[in-house]
Amino acid sequence: MVLEKFKGIFPAFYACYDELGEISEERTKDLCQHLFEKKVHGLYVGGSSGECIYQTLEERKATLKYVSDNLKGKLTLIAHVGAPSTRDSITLAKYAAELGYDALSAIPPIYFKLPESSIYKYWTDIMEAAELPFIIYNIPQTTGYSLSINLFKKLLENPKVIGVKNSSMPVLDIERFKAEGGENFIVFNGPDEQYVSGRLIGADSGIGGTYGAMPELFLLAEEYVSTGNFNKARSIQRDINDIIIALCSLNGSMYSVIKEVLKLKGVNIGSVREPLEPVTGEDLTKIKGIKEMIDNAILKYGR
Repeated sequence: MVLEKFKGIFPAFYACYDELGEISEERTKDLCQHLFEKKVHGLYVGGSSGECIYQTLEERKATLKYVSDNLKGKLTLIAHVGAPSTRDSITLAKYAAELGYDALSAIPPIYFKLPESSIYKYWTDIMEAAELPFIIYNIPQTTGYSLSINLFKKLLENPKVIGVKNSSMPVLDIERFKAEGGENFIVFNGPDEQYVSGRLIGADSGIGGTYGAMPELFLLAEEYVSTGNFNKARSIQRDINDIIIALCSLNGSMYSVIKEVLKLKGVNIGSVREPLEPVTGEDLTKIKGIKEMIDNAILKYGR
């Protein structure tokens, strides 16, 4: 399998709602067009940034369809199909395959503390449900499970496993997964705050929840790393981290802040779904300053 199409900058796609809080086809199309015009390499659809845990199965299917309708064949599309039950995950996996997605991905099972045998079966059952490559999603800070090297090695025996999206904070995990996976295996850096360090220690690509707010900066970070311009890579990572800290500084969800920033950029995709909190009150007046931070950083690097 040619894995080059899985390399680069993959924004984690945001949930797009109308004014009533329902999935919006029109606003999904607008975000698709916005990110396509920024020349990102692919999208990760239906994950944490897509508020998947707070959506019904039909809503998740709708987003998968609307993104596919607009971008299939134009960008590499990865469908996150992790759900509380294996049955729902399989339903989403089959649907994503029907829509022409390039790969599947899933978090491990959540809520109940399960043995690794259950986690292995969960991921394997998803893989067996559809003829698509699979990308493991390791995000222990939200799922409560940290992918072990032993389970990772066992999963690598399945030829459908082509990569891992690693969102644990230690960059050591990226190095270890890449060492075990080898050159014909894709490691995606998950934590946006360490994109540059993740790439330098072994990540091939990145999937991130703040990429959609500032794709220009992450595309430049990738350019600097891939061309060996490490001084500029470190500089842009510092600027990115200043922006991420600002995005997380207000009351409400980081995603609600990002969506308000996007509104100022002319891309209205609504707010967030409760229990995620929207930006309200005086915090709304601070959004313009965050947008200006992003705009100034983009100008600083000549883009």
